[in-house]
Amino acid sequence: MSTASGASRDDRPAPGALLLCRARPESAGPAAQLLRERMLLAGAGPDWSVLVPEGKPWQHGTEPVDRVLTGWAAALAVGAPWPVLALWWDTDRSGFTLASGFRRTVGYEWLANGTPVGQDEAMHTFAARLGLDPVLDIQALEPLTQPDPASDAPARVRGLLAVLTRAGVRLPDGVEPGESVDRLRDAVRIRPDAEQIEWSGWRAAVGAELDVVESGGLGPWLRGPRARTLAAVQLAVGLPLTAWGIRRHSGGWTVAGAVLTLRGLLGLAYDQLRAYD
Repeated sequence: MSTASGASRDDRPAPGALLLCRARPESAGPAAQLLRERMLLAGAGPDWSVLVPEGKPWQHGTEPVDRVLTGWAAALAVGAPWPVLALWWDTDRSGFTLASGFRRTVGYEWLANGTPVGQDEAMHTFAARLGLDPVLDIQALEPLTQPDPASDAPARVRGLLAVLTRAGVRLPDGVEPGESVDRLRDAVRIRPDAEQIEWSGWRAAVGAELDVVESGGLGPWLRGPRARTLAAVQLAVGLPLTAWGIRRHSGGWTVAGAVLTLRGLLGLAYDQLRAYD
């Protein structure tokens, strides 16, 4: 009996995760540097990018994969004009978290056997925030919230991605829910547009952020009373969030708070930083 149980557990998917940014790689890359984690970046459709992290936080057992990915998604999305979708799975569950600006994150989970454990309303909120079709796409998402003995947890995430193809998502070949981090990275690494994201220091990261902002025509919006108000709000939220993440030993939320704080400082000091460069 114990042998069968152990074999069943060995057949379960290894922990893995993806971050899907609704932005092109040239915009997603500089933002991802601020996470200070090694990742591979590649295109995932005309207006999407995929980030495959190494996964050290959860591989070492210090923090569950869903908590890490939620913090990273929030850190990437806050202050950015595009949403970030985190997809994750481990031996017991799979799920997703959608982060968009300052809004509260929305997510859904399935147990290893595919049993839904989320709220149906979360799927509707998810679809609305991504601008999916309120009729056709909702109808396609609803089966994911209902029991289906033929679908395990990775199959549920694949079903979600199938719906997102209508929004332009095209994952690289070999990037499949349920695969280990190593296999995901191997699949992305062979892509001609693959890029290694590594921490290069605060000055380089901030400079890259400024270049992306200005090339996208958003530079002028970082000046004036409204920009300073937004920057002050980012600082007011980022500092306590960083402290909360540290107290809870949550690396993901600590990073989210740090990124939010940095963007607030960047907003307040934009003119001086650009003049200095």
